[in-house]
Amino acid sequence: MKFLPSILIYFFQEKRAKTNVKALLKFVSVLIFLIVFYSIAFHYIMDYEGQRHSFISGIYWTIVTMTTLGYGDIIFISDLGRAFSSIVLLSGVVFLLVMLPFTFIQFFYAPWMEAQSKARAPRELPANTSGHVLLSNLDSLSMSLIEKLRQHNYPYTIIVPDQQRALEIYDQGYKIVLGNLDDVETYRKTRADKAALVFFNNDDHTNTNGVFTLRQFSRDTQIVASADAPESVDILELAGSSQVYQFTRMLGRALARRVLGVSMHANIIGRFSDLFIAEAPAMRTPLEGKTLIESNLRENIGVNVVGMWERGKFVDALPDTMITSDTVLVLAGSEKQLEKYDEIYGIYNLSFSPVLILGGGRVGLAAAEALDENEVKYKIVEKNPRITGSKDKYVLGSAADLHVLKKAGIDKAPSVIITTNKDELNIYLTIYCRKLRPDIQIITRATKERNITKLHQAGADLVMSYASMGANTIINHLKGDNVLMVAEGLDIFKEKVPDSLAGRTLAESGIRDKSGCSVIAIDSQGKTNINPVPETVLSSGDELILIGTTEAEGRFMCSFSRNS
Repeated sequence: MKFLPSILIYFFQEKRAKTNVKALLKFVSVLIFLIVFYSIAFHYIMDYEGQRHSFISGIYWTIVTMTTLGYGDIIFISDLGRAFSSIVLLSGVVFLLVMLPFTFIQFFYAPWMEAQSKARAPRELPANTSGHVLLSNLDSLSMSLIEKLRQHNYPYTIIVPDQQRALEIYDQGYKIVLGNLDDVETYRKTRADKAALVFFNNDDHTNTNGVFTLRQFSRDTQIVASADAPESVDILELAGSSQVYQFTRMLGRALARRVLGVSMHANIIGRFSDLFIAEAPAMRTPLEGKTLIESNLRENIGVNVVGMWERGKFVDALPDTMITSDTVLVLAGSEKQLEKYDEIYGIYNLSFSPVLILGGGRVGLAAAEALDENEVKYKIVEKNPRITGSKDKYVLGSAADLHVLKKAGIDKAPSVIITTNKDELNIYLTIYCRKLRPDIQIITRATKERNITKLHQAGADLVMSYASMGANTIINHLKGDNVLMVAEGLDIFKEKVPDSLAGRTLAESGIRDKSGCSVIAIDSQGKTNINPVPETVLSSGDELILIGTTEAEGRFMCSFSRNS
């Protein structure tokens, strides 16, 4: 019932609906005329036969005969009367049993249902809406982003141009507004001028059109757009985008940064001010076989082990945690501390064999570009002859072919990066490479979130997805570089010291016990205290830099509200 006023407004104001109603009324008028005409004729013929009936009886007989009920309580006895009855009967079959249902459905029921459906799909946000995020599409990236927005308490709305698609999304529980991306009125109704961010994640042409249209309405709105082709970046910026991201290129470069043991340099995967985050394999180093407390890394070097990867599973860095050949240490420290770590342990994993990249698409080429910049040798395995370039860096053939992998150097490669956009193929190649080389580092991408766990189970050491990287990038832009995705499901994020923790020491805060997050640095008055000791006092206005899984980050947000 709550949609009834909206339905009626649409039904009696929409031009096509009004036309349909007029057509239906014309048909009903014809039907009423026939009933009246037949009722009058009924009395004349009855008078001819010497029978007398009331006017109501004439209408009753006409309706009963036209609907083919034929009770038989009133009948004609002459041939003229029976012929007239046949005519009424046949016209009733045509008008009431055939044309009336069709006309009713076509000109009333269908428009009414359409009006009801459209009334369910909102066309406008409340006038006081502000600080929200507008999305132009619902895909895997947008769904990951929505989860992040909910976690960080940002309201969102998806602009959907197609009504049927809008209702499908609406029924899934998402907040939507029906509107066209190339219509200024859409952005007026969605209060885009008051939005915290508008994100365009369609094809390059649609994005350009949408950005350009939005800029006609608002010059100040923060607009972020995705670009597939490199040449589209400049065009989207000219159209009015505040920031343009090539997520496929970013994913490829992020995968390449995860390559371990190929040079003397620390594998730095991110930073917050003076705090650097790096990953380092323990394989074939003196650390292998020791517990974390026995390694003395913090005492001897100053770096803090904030976590460990064990074949794709992130585990807490506890004093008695054993470092194995499969362990990848997640280190936090200053640049000098990581350089010192490299001087001691980096030489053990040094390899001069090329890294294998399986797939020469956009992600694969971006990974190759990143490796090239760091002077790391690589080989790209690609079966499409139109993509393959120089023979010294490409191997033409299928990555599922043992001969091709042998030719590319699978036997000596320190790492393999699997970059195809088909998860089933990535799972296949991960199992195959793990079987061929149990000791090789396998880094792969995931297109669908549900396949991340499968890829880890198949033997991948690290998995990164387009959706999660894109979502974190947008949140990063929205919050001002306060979030860094270390790996799939593991984030480093920055938050103000909650009021409830001000004046307490780090040990007394209970942050790790209550949320599962670890404090790896504290920003205080422009200075970064890296790897603070448990006795460090937390002050109001300081910023905590924490590391934790997505679930742990959510628990921190719930347990340590700033207003608590």
